[in-house]
Amino acid sequence: MIQTVFAVLLLAAGVIFISIAALGVARLPDVFQRMHSATKAGGIGACLVLLGVLAADVAHPVTGILTIVFMLLTLSVASQLLARAAYMSGATVSDLANGDPLADVLGRQEEPLEERIEAGRERDETAEARAR
Repeated sequence: MIQTVFAVLLLAAGVIFISIAALGVARLPDVFQRMHSATKAGGIGACLVLLGVLAADVAHPVTGILTIVFMLLTLSVASQLLARAAYMSGATVSDLANGDPLADVLGRQEEPLEERIEAGRERDETAEARAR
Protein backbone atom coordinates (compact mmCIF):
# COMPACT_ATOMS: atom_id res chain seq x y z
CA MET A 1 0.00 0.00 0.00
CA ILE A 2 2.73 2.47 0.97
CA GLN A 3 4.74 1.50 -2.10
CA THR A 4 1.76 2.26 -4.35
CA VAL A 5 1.17 5.65 -2.71
CA PHE A 6 4.86 6.50 -3.09
CA ALA A 7 4.78 5.47 -6.76
CA VAL A 8 1.69 7.60 -7.40
CA LEU A 9 3.30 10.61 -5.69
CA LEU A 10 6.44 10.25 -7.81
CA LEU A 11 4.37 9.91 -10.99
CA ALA A 12 2.24 12.94 -10.08
CA ALA A 13 5.31 15.04 -9.29
CA GLY A 14 6.88 13.98 -12.58
CA VAL A 15 3.78 14.92 -14.55
CA ILE A 16 3.69 18.32 -12.80
CA PHE A 17 7.33 19.01 -13.73
CA ILE A 18 6.73 17.92 -17.32
CA SER A 19 3.67 20.19 -17.49
CA ILE A 20 5.71 23.12 -16.18
CA ALA A 21 8.37 22.38 -18.80
CA ALA A 22 5.75 22.34 -21.55
CA LEU A 23 4.29 25.63 -20.30
CA GLY A 24 7.78 27.15 -20.28
CA VAL A 25 8.46 26.00 -23.83
CA ALA A 26 5.18 27.55 -24.96
CA ARG A 27 5.43 30.84 -23.05
CA LEU A 28 9.08 31.88 -22.62
CA PRO A 29 10.37 34.62 -24.96
CA ASP A 30 13.54 33.24 -26.52
CA VAL A 31 15.11 29.95 -27.58
CA PHE A 32 17.58 29.88 -24.69
CA GLN A 33 14.95 30.23 -21.99
CA ARG A 34 12.73 27.66 -23.70
CA MET A 35 15.64 25.25 -23.91
CA HIS A 36 16.41 25.76 -20.23
CA SER A 37 12.82 24.98 -19.31
CA ALA A 38 12.68 21.89 -21.49
CA THR A 39 15.95 20.40 -20.28
CA LYS A 40 15.78 21.20 -16.58
CA ALA A 41 12.12 20.75 -15.68
CA GLY A 42 11.56 18.16 -18.41
CA GLY A 43 14.56 16.12 -17.29
CA ILE A 44 13.53 16.20 -13.65
CA GLY A 45 9.96 15.31 -14.61
CA ALA A 46 11.02 12.38 -16.77
CA CYS A 47 13.30 11.07 -14.02
CA LEU A 48 10.49 11.30 -11.48
CA VAL A 49 8.12 9.45 -13.79
CA LEU A 50 10.71 6.72 -14.29
CA LEU A 51 11.27 6.49 -10.54
CA GLY A 52 7.50 6.20 -10.07
CA VAL A 53 7.37 3.38 -12.59
CA LEU A 54 10.25 1.65 -10.80
CA ALA A 55 8.57 2.14 -7.41
CA ALA A 56 5.41 0.51 -8.78
CA ASP A 57 7.44 -2.55 -9.91
CA VAL A 58 6.32 -2.09 -13.50
CA ALA A 59 9.78 -2.05 -15.10
CA HIS A 60 13.03 -3.84 -14.50
CA PRO A 61 15.13 -1.72 -12.06
CA VAL A 62 18.37 -1.91 -14.04
CA THR A 63 16.68 -0.63 -17.18
CA GLY A 64 15.07 2.26 -15.33
CA ILE A 65 18.24 3.28 -13.52
CA LEU A 66 20.31 3.13 -16.71
CA THR A 67 17.69 5.24 -18.47
CA ILE A 68 17.83 7.89 -15.74
CA VAL A 69 21.64 7.96 -15.78
CA PHE A 70 21.68 8.23 -19.57
CA MET A 71 19.18 11.11 -19.50
CA LEU A 72 21.08 13.00 -16.82
CA LEU A 73 24.34 12.62 -18.72
CA THR A 74 23.02 13.54 -22.16
CA LEU A 75 20.48 16.30 -21.47
CA SER A 76 23.05 18.80 -20.25
CA VAL A 77 25.48 18.12 -23.10
CA ALA A 78 22.76 18.26 -25.75
CA SER A 79 21.29 21.50 -24.39
CA GLN A 80 24.76 23.09 -24.25
CA LEU A 81 25.46 22.20 -27.89
CA LEU A 82 22.03 23.37 -29.04
CA ALA A 83 22.39 26.66 -27.15
CA ARG A 84 25.80 27.24 -28.70
CA ALA A 85 24.46 26.55 -32.19
CA ALA A 86 21.47 28.84 -31.62
CA TYR A 87 23.72 31.62 -30.30
CA MET A 88 26.16 31.36 -33.19
CA SER A 89 23.33 31.33 -35.75
CA GLY A 90 22.08 34.66 -34.44
CA ALA A 91 19.07 33.69 -32.32
CA THR A 92 17.65 36.63 -30.38
CA VAL A 93 18.78 36.88 -26.77
CA SER A 94 16.39 38.78 -24.50
CA ASP A 95 16.65 40.26 -21.01
CA LEU A 96 20.43 40.49 -20.65
CA ALA A 97 21.08 42.91 -17.78
CA ASN A 98 24.85 43.29 -18.31
CA GLY A 99 25.10 42.94 -22.06
CA ASP A 100 26.22 39.91 -24.05
CA PRO A 101 29.01 38.08 -22.17
CA LEU A 102 29.83 35.88 -25.18
CA ALA A 103 30.23 38.72 -27.66
CA ASP A 104 34.05 38.54 -27.60
CA VAL A 105 34.22 34.75 -27.23
CA LEU A 106 32.04 33.23 -29.98
CA GLY A 107 31.44 34.33 -33.53
CA ARG A 108 27.85 35.24 -34.25
CA GLN A 109 25.74 35.95 -37.36
CA GLU A 110 25.15 39.67 -37.82
CA GLU A 111 21.52 39.43 -38.86
CA PRO A 112 19.19 37.80 -36.29
CA LEU A 113 18.00 34.30 -37.12
CA GLU A 114 14.34 35.32 -37.16
CA GLU A 115 14.99 38.00 -39.80
CA ARG A 116 16.94 35.56 -42.01
CA ILE A 117 14.09 33.04 -41.78
CA GLU A 118 11.54 35.70 -42.69
CA ALA A 119 13.66 36.87 -45.63
CA GLY A 120 13.89 33.27 -46.87
CA ARG A 121 10.12 32.91 -46.71
CA GLU A 122 9.65 36.11 -48.67
CA ARG A 123 12.13 34.88 -51.32
CA ASP A 124 10.24 31.57 -51.57
CA GLU A 125 6.89 33.35 -51.95
CA THR A 126 8.33 35.62 -54.65
CA ALA A 127 9.77 32.63 -56.53
CA GLU A 128 6.41 30.83 -56.35
CA ALA A 129 4.61 33.93 -57.65
CA ARG A 130 7.01 34.17 -60.59
CA ALA A 131 6.59 30.48 -61.38
CA ARG A 132 2.82 30.92 -61.73
